Amino acid sequence: MEWRDEGLVIGVRRHGEHSAILEAMTRAHGRHLGLVRGGRSPRLAAALQPGNSLVLVWRARLDEHLGAFAVELLSARAGRLMESGMALAGLAWLGGLARLLPERDPHEAVYEALTLIADRLGDAKIAPALVALFEAQVLAECGFRLDFSRCAATGVSENLAYVSPRSGRAVSRAAGEPYKERLLALPPFLLSSQAGLGEGDVGAGLDLTGHFLEQFVFAPLNRPLPPARVWLIERLREGGRL
Repeated sequence: MEWRDEGLVIGVRRHGEHSAILEAMTRAHGRHLGLVRGGRSPRLAAALQPGNSLVLVWRARLDEHLGAFAVELLSARAGRLMESGMALAGLAWLGGLARLLPERDPHEAVYEALTLIADRLGDAKIAPALVALFEAQVLAECGFRLDFSRCAATGVSENLAYVSPRSGRAVSRAAGEPYKERLLALPPFLLSSQAGLGEGDVGAGLDLTGHFLEQFVFAPLNRPLPPARVWLIERLREGGRL
């Protein structure tokens, strides 16, 4: 069996003395692992860095086998990302989010979003908002789509300002005002890509998506939010970016 695809490196580990196991989010074949023979050589090790994009050719005798990758560097981002501890933390968490999806289950939109964010992780003004949007996207891919289409109480689609922490449905400003202390803030950038970022919006967005990741994804597994996300949010707050 053989296929050819593009993939974003989200993980790599040693295998034996000379090889490596590559984990990549691919455009058409989902999150996929494969053996890279000679992957610890200086030439290949430089390409097999998280954040880089590769052209991948996967070969195996049977579909259920691990298989082997032949790789060609498509876009080198790792060197630039390594200059920022924040970017590396973001990349580690994005890889963790991708691992919530079943292996080899195609998610082309996730691949596209990951690639977009990887290109912008060094931009402190926009990267945290993109992470929040990606968290909402992964929630939807896991079957927990947040409903920001209309107010859960009145059915109106204008002036949505809050989200029910139980249902994940939006609530209008008028309907939610008496109960706002018990609701989550809904920042405009989660409603429209055309909305700007106001003060506190990114923090509110990450609080919202973090709440539902914890409630819908990790709590059923009896696991807390992963340390990679906790560390990222703490660094963003310390840096005044939320």
